[in-house]
Amino acid sequence: MARRMEAPEGWKISLLDSVTKRGSGHTPDKEYPEYWNGGIKWVSLADSHRLDAGTISETDKEISELGIAKSSAVVHPSGTVILSRDAGVGKSAVLEGDMAVSQHFIAWRCSSSLGLHNWFLYMWLQFNKHEFERQAVGSTIKTIGLPYFKRLQICYPPYAEQSAIVDIIRTWDRAIETVEALIANARAQKQALMQRLLPHGTTPPKKRLPGFSGEWRETTIESVASVLVSNVDKKSVKGERPVRLCNYMDVYRSDQIVSDMDFMAATATEAQIRKFGLKVGDVIITKDSETPDDIAIATFVQNTAPDLVCGYHLAILRPKDGTDGQFLKFFFEHPRTRHFFASRANGATRFGLTVGAIETAPISLPSHAEQKEIGNVILAAETEIHRLNPILTALRQEKAALMQQLLTGKRRVKLPESEVV
Repeated sequence: MARRMEAPEGWKISLLDSVTKRGSGHTPDKEYPEYWNGGIKWVSLADSHRLDAGTISETDKEISELGIAKSSAVVHPSGTVILSRDAGVGKSAVLEGDMAVSQHFIAWRCSSSLGLHNWFLYMWLQFNKHEFERQAVGSTIKTIGLPYFKRLQICYPPYAEQSAIVDIIRTWDRAIETVEALIANARAQKQALMQRLLPHGTTPPKKRLPGFSGEWRETTIESVASVLVSNVDKKSVKGERPVRLCNYMDVYRSDQIVSDMDFMAATATEAQIRKFGLKVGDVIITKDSETPDDIAIATFVQNTAPDLVCGYHLAILRPKDGTDGQFLKFFFEHPRTRHFFASRANGATRFGLTVGAIETAPISLPSHAEQKEIGNVILAAETEIHRLNPILTALRQEKAALMQQLLTGKRRVKLPESEVV
């Protein structure tokens, strides 16, 4: 890299080109259909979303044998490490299967005979991603020129130690992948429950929870909740009471509002505190947004405090008798409801909902007891997501710290005597 390297004891510093076989990519001429869709996977910038996840096994496009023959494109063997040098600079992956790449990528083949483990290289690229981003130049599309990679140096331990480092870090990767899968499953379960148990506007769901019967009531938001649009801004005014302000991003990022969250300090009048002070069971929605699809994002007030007040650009939906706030919050999360409010958002550069648009929105409700049970069932899936998210965050942080130690030699892996070279 650009900074001066110092090798830990037993490690080497080499030009990356001297311990790998570097290759690049090419794009066959798009005017010739026969060069395309021929079964050879071809990594392009369209696959950027697949990078940084370890391996890449699927691609957006394919090219043909003729496309290879009539261009500078090369099929790189499975296990090749690639890195984007253009848009999405620094994103990398290990090829899972033989593939070609576009000219936007650098490709390195590694082997034990050359002394570099492919997964060690991938992890080293990930660890130094910020440096690649720093090296990129350009006004519209940033890129790193090929001469940079010819000068690129890597500091690495003996091959056996590389393998041991890879095994340790990949163990953390597997733990992270397990938790990610659990979160994805909990999210899918929550979505499935909402689709199955919540109404589509005034249309009741086709399936009911066991033990419940009776007709659902078709009505509007106005009849089930009071809609209060806050006018409390972020300013602190002398003579007003100090409050903690529940702001737009607090609502946007949170499924629940609890009193010990890190709210900003502001002031409000006595009248504002009485009207917009948060109460347990309130539902808060985003009333304004830069895009219509971000309108009416909802959260539920789980607990509150006397100084906790709803801020500007938000609307409080305070449930009336017979309405459960948790049920109402999940109703606002339903895709059909989200689409309904997106279609009613007014504006050009900034979008907003009028009080009338909120109040006249259709809704269908069962008995209060069934609402509560529906809310509890969906909440169980949401709670599982909340339980797993901190675990995932901690695993990622611990992995990052471990990579910093292992990939720089600050922490060494003790190898069995038989593996020490």
